[in-house]
Amino acid sequence: MIRIGVFDSGIGGLSVLRHALNHLPQASFIYCADSAHAPYGERPPEWVRARSLRIARHLRDRGVDALVIACNTATALAAEAIREALDIPVIAMEPAIKPAAAMTRSGRVAVLATASTLASRRYRTLRQRHAADIEVIEYAPHHWVTRIEQGEEQAPDFVEGLRRELQPMIERGVDTWVLACTHFPFLSDVIAEAVGGHEGLIDPAPAVTAELRRRVPEVDRPATGGPRLRLLSSADPAALARRVSDLLSIEDGIETGDLPC
Repeated sequence: MIRIGVFDSGIGGLSVLRHALNHLPQASFIYCADSAHAPYGERPPEWVRARSLRIARHLRDRGVDALVIACNTATALAAEAIREALDIPVIAMEPAIKPAAAMTRSGRVAVLATASTLASRRYRTLRQRHAADIEVIEYAPHHWVTRIEQGEEQAPDFVEGLRRELQPMIERGVDTWVLACTHFPFLSDVIAEAVGGHEGLIDPAPAVTAELRRRVPEVDRPATGGPRLRLLSSADPAALARRVSDLLSIEDGIETGDLPC
């Protein structure tokens, strides 16, 4: 059975894991949530890079066949270093500027991300390369990440506040929304209701799953034994398991443990 390691600063990467579990039924997964240090978006770049490398090496040492950096901030600040340090395929997140530029009809795209992602050289290069002819509106709602981590993504005050935050962008004619933080797909229904439908929302998870299948073709081999999913947390593994139950509707076939690094 092919084993895939997935990590994020917290539970946001579960949006990527959800899609991979559904579309790669023969693989097993180890998911690491560094919840004791979430969110990464407001951490110094050097700290994010060092912490991401430490977790990536831990997953490699546990024998994963490939690694998914299911965190846009960690991708922007640490993907190159992780690829240099590991001898396994590393699949990273990429803000979907190129497909957004091709999709928009109004010529106005909103990128919803952390400040670290938006300030990164990786993001700026993508924007310059693919979005020179459109208007890109950048927004870094770190408090969305915090509320999702706290399990409050459906709280009425939060939902109402989110709608107010999006309204100025809607009034500017934005018709395509790049969910460039893995936490934000868990807000897809709320965002879609505010902006008039799911059609203009771009979730990176399908592209990650497709890249996994391309880079690790063995991922489709028939599964043989072992748990399908292991959950590791630097904070509370039981709390992570509860969020997996809430967000992914998975309760069986799971092992939990501490992230010992």
